[in-house]
Amino acid sequence: MLPSNDTQNIARSFSGFFVMVTDEPFEYLDVQEGSGSGFNDREQRPVAKKHYYISKEASQFLTSHLATVFIPTVYVLVFIISVPLNLLALFLFVHRIRPKKPAAIYMLNLACADLLFVLLLPFRIAYHYNGNNWIYGAGMCRIVTAAFYCNMYCSVLLITCIAVDRFLAVVYPIDSLTWRSPRTASVACAAMWFLSIGGVMPLLATEHTVHLDDLRITTCHDVLDVEHLRGYYLYFFPVFCSLFFFIPFIFTTVCYIRIIQALCAAGVGSSTQKSRAVAMAATVFSVFAACFAPTNIILLTHYIGFANTGEEGSYVAYLVATCVGSVSCCIDPLVYYFGSSRCQKQILTFFRCRSGSGDGHSQLSSGSTRSSKLEAFKSNLGDQYKQLMA
Repeated sequence: MLPSNDTQNIARSFSGFFVMVTDEPFEYLDVQEGSGSGFNDREQRPVAKKHYYISKEASQFLTSHLATVFIPTVYVLVFIISVPLNLLALFLFVHRIRPKKPAAIYMLNLACADLLFVLLLPFRIAYHYNGNNWIYGAGMCRIVTAAFYCNMYCSVLLITCIAVDRFLAVVYPIDSLTWRSPRTASVACAAMWFLSIGGVMPLLATEHTVHLDDLRITTCHDVLDVEHLRGYYLYFFPVFCSLFFFIPFIFTTVCYIRIIQALCAAGVGSSTQKSRAVAMAATVFSVFAACFAPTNIILLTHYIGFANTGEEGSYVAYLVATCVGSVSCCIDPLVYYFGSSRCQKQILTFFRCRSGSGDGHSQLSSGSTRSSKLEAFKSNLGDQYKQLMA
């Protein structure tokens, strides 16, 4: 806890100059004991020890059940559910879905990003359950923090690629044939990974661990040096979320609006199939918006609030939103991979093979099915709803 005379240590309520709050961390003030005046100064001057003070609000949050019980419990559930689903999706895309199409390549990379994201969760789970006390070292904190953001925003970029690919397939089925190639999809995925890794490099170059003597814990990215907050973090995170979420979100929104419009206007196919395709498009977009929009909107409003009032309460909402948004790793396999009839058939074929059916016969049957569907697509390029489910 803070000393009772905390007005000398925390200027948050009294001077905006010292109020440095980012999307993630609470600020702390680097105060040297013995920096005061009078006999207190003479008494404390020989100590010359750095002591870090945080706000009462920050201290209460770091020790609350919300931070030490609720958030890690949600992460545990996400880890348990997401890992097997994404592993199964990876297996299907690598071994069962052939020939590789652009949609499959995008989804394969999305499954990789989601899987890498959840494989980092045990570090955060242990950190939160341990009272927000990081015990793995400063270097590991940098790596986990950077990788956490990298995989999360790489998922956003890949979902945008999937939206653009489906938009081209549905709205411009003929003109986009030359663009929607496996090579183009592979280059796009490589570019998304490159952008995501490059975007988090500044996080690898800065310190994220801070030891709080009052709470007897070492935080990881929850408390940052006020000088860092006053520096590039003030500009880094707004620019980062704008480039890696808001711009992709605009593209994704436009793509799915046009997809739904094209599906509703299509004059071919049964009404049941058309309704299913429209529902699938609306569901995919809703999941994307619900999982990622709150986190990034809070992130941006946090900086607006910081610039005006210096309030740091939105950080609590940001952490909760990030935690809830991680559920997307469980939902993505359901709406992107296993939601399509093709993947469902592949899963049935896989389990039939495991139960004793001839593997070669199953692959031949699956190949015949894909070949017949490809021929149907070539003969009826106006069948847009099938392209959405590809």
